[in-house]
Formats: sequence, structure tokens, C-alpha cells
Amino acid sequence: MTDWKNLCALEDIPRLGSRVVKTAGGDLAVFRTSDDRVFALNDKCPHKGGPLSQGIVSGDRVTCPMHGWLIELDSGNAVAPDQGCVKRHEARVEAGQVLLRIA
Repeated sequence: MTDWKNLCALEDIPRLGSRVVKTAGGDLAVFRTSDDRVFALNDKCPHKGGPLSQGIVSGDRVTCPMHGWLIELDSGNAVAPDQGCVKRHEARVEAGQVLLRIA
């Protein structure tokens, strides 16, 4: 069963920033782009487990703060030539609130 959970107001996540959500399965990073879209990924880079929530958001990508890997926010895929993938989670904005789909 899956449910949409209200995380916070969109304004609680800085533009081009993130917020960490603790779950039983590990930390999630919820990112906000410059045009107010939100994306949620596991908070671990596929390279060496760096905290993506501390990375820099640019466009639809986040840069891992440890070794500079670029990760696509919409898919969780590393940008070539790097290889790997971070698990993505559904997130959306509704009436100014950020909602996460929790499985």
C-alpha cells in the first residue's frame, strides 16, 4: 500500500536546495529546483555514498559534494561518463505543500 504524505510547505525547502527526510529505509533528500519543481532521491550518491542533500542543485541535476558526480533529479541516474543510479521517490507540490509517496 502506498500513501501520499504531507512533508512541508514548498517554501520550507530553499530554492536550489534540499531537505532531508528520515525514513525506516534510510534518509531521503527532497530537492527544489529554481522553478519550484520537487524531486526525492535516496540521500546517497551511487559512487561512494556521499550525502546528495549537501550537493549543489543546478537545473535538473545535483552535484555530489564528495567527488563531483552529477545526478539527474528526475531519474536518479548518474550523468555519463559516470555510471550508477540512486533510487527515486515520487514527490509533488499541491496547494503549496510538498507531498511524498511513501511505499
